[in-house]
Amino acid sequence: MSPRQSPARGRRPGWSLALLALGHLIISLDFTIIFVALPDIAADVGFTPHTLQWVVTAYAVLYGGFLLFGGRLSDLMGRRRMFVLGMTLYGVASLLGGLATAPAVLLAARALQGLAGAVLFPAVLSLVNTAFAEGRERNRALTVWAMAGAGGLTAGALAGGVLTQTFGWQAVFYVNVPLAVVGAVAAFALLPADDRVTRGSVDVPGALTGTAGITMLIFAVAHGSEVGWARTEVIASAVVAAVLLATFLLVQARGRTPLMPLRLFRNRALSGAIMVIFVFGLTMQAVPYFLTLYFQNVLGLNALETGLAFLGPTLSITAGNFLSERLNHRLGTRRTLVAGIVTNAAGAALLAPGMHADGSVLTVLAGVVVIGLGMGITYEAMWIAAGTGVPAHEQGLASGVASTALQVGTAAGLAVLVAVANHGIEGLSGQVLRAASAEGMRVAVYVLGAVMLTAVLAALRLPGPRAGSPPAQDRDAAELRPAGS
Repeated sequence: MSPRQSPARGRRPGWSLALLALGHLIISLDFTIIFVALPDIAADVGFTPHTLQWVVTAYAVLYGGFLLFGGRLSDLMGRRRMFVLGMTLYGVASLLGGLATAPAVLLAARALQGLAGAVLFPAVLSLVNTAFAEGRERNRALTVWAMAGAGGLTAGALAGGVLTQTFGWQAVFYVNVPLAVVGAVAAFALLPADDRVTRGSVDVPGALTGTAGITMLIFAVAHGSEVGWARTEVIASAVVAAVLLATFLLVQARGRTPLMPLRLFRNRALSGAIMVIFVFGLTMQAVPYFLTLYFQNVLGLNALETGLAFLGPTLSITAGNFLSERLNHRLGTRRTLVAGIVTNAAGAALLAPGMHADGSVLTVLAGVVVIGLGMGITYEAMWIAAGTGVPAHEQGLASGVASTALQVGTAAGLAVLVAVANHGIEGLSGQVLRAASAEGMRVAVYVLGAVMLTAVLAALRLPGPRAGSPPAQDRDAAELRPAGS
């Protein structure tokens, strides 16, 4: 994006950034707003305990599978075009979901929402990264963007509880419709017009093998955790995913116009950030899920009470985002990431002991606050690293690659951690089930905290300050360049 096209240099940069934050908020809300409404959806629409998980999984599979392709289309077709398309798809899908009276229709709506997210997310993040100058200006913009996204993960539970209790589960879908309409219309006034569509540059073999391979991988992980890893369809999906992804990498290495040029990974900031993002998805993305189950299934809170209980993590994540900007300014991205990762692990160590059958919202409050701070610090810093040193014409691709890592990690982590939490609870009921569920969640939180610590090794891949170097906010652009640039 040229300087004259930059929203940051236009007459309404604040409104442009607010619009991009709205896009990120919708994506994050739709991942978690559904959690609190699941019991009501199951009872009203007719889902069984076996099929209910697919209300969440359908979104994750399509979102994660198409992110890489969505990122490349953002670079080639135009970011504003893809922003408008993503908002439009969200509006249509959300209207369909609210009107659904059968499981198949609701699952189709969730899948279409996932596809909308795959189109919208790379467009939003690449617009932020190209509209604001690398360094402190971009970091401030990413603070607003990260607050909308990271806060949305927990605010979704709050909104879901209030909407479900007040208007019914359909409201968690309908709330997106006016937001999507406003976003799509406002894009024409607030976002820069795109250049002409780049023709003849789409890596079709790479797009097909990469998208299908990632989709099959997420399907295998999500479905395997639900029905068992020895099922024929799970094994077949995993094998097909491995073959497709191996073919994808071969095509990328040999193709003239690859969908995902492997040279991108020579950028130490991007490659290190992708590993941190993957581990973050593997671990911290499961925290809202377990908190929802703990509040509802163990403590017996209703949808509204559960939503209100999420006010604590929402506020602490927001505080973490503000703190992250200041830490990045003073310490640089690498040290900020390390600080955030350690805070996440410490939060998990505080949260787990409070998750017991006779506990309350107060017994987990300290852990929730600390883990929220860590999530806010880490979330912003890892996206700053992922966008640093990447050429403007490849920002959409870099965003797609990084977010794909987050979604693959989230699917894999949730599958493994749910298996850990549910071990040994089959056949139990009543108080015994509540106690066993709390014990399983406690073990899962300890595990995710320990695994999160391994991300420190990935964070240390990022270039650090050198002796005699300028302040952190001025050296980011100089230090975090692709190798050989």
